[in-house]
Amino acid sequence: MNIKLIVVGKSESEHLRSWVEVYVKRLSHYTGFEIVTLPDVKNAKNLSTAELKEREGEMILRQVEKADKVVLLDEKGREFTSMEFSKYLEKQMNASVRTLAFVVGGAFGFSPKVYERIGERIAISKMTFSHQMIRLLVVEQIYRAFTILKGEPYHNE
Repeated sequence: MNIKLIVVGKSESEHLRSWVEVYVKRLSHYTGFEIVTLPDVKNAKNLSTAELKEREGEMILRQVEKADKVVLLDEKGREFTSMEFSKYLEKQMNASVRTLAFVVGGAFGFSPKVYERIGERIAISKMTFSHQMIRLLVVEQIYRAFTILKGEPYHNE
């Protein structure tokens, strides 16, 4: 199974980018993994929230293949412990999911078209995090899940 993380906008923090790269490199031992960074919408300040979500949604949907299993990272989604999340990933692998795509939307969430296309949502937390930070949290949790599945000592429980 391959995993991709689709994100809207570049991370401005060099420190966060470097930590994300640490986990991306570690993940390469377990699975194919890529981050697809979509550009910020041009002239976003001149758009309404609905228009901005619509434009971001169009970019997101262009990155999603028909066969991809797509999961939105959404605060209203299903919450997992790290152990439960590892079992979720294992279930996707056992179901022969070829590409599992996690999507981080823009600051205002997702457009209705994105919600219509994608049925599954996962919450990293009920708290709100910056879009730069959520990338690190997601990549670390995916790495943690693989170490749990392999019985490696990274996760303590």
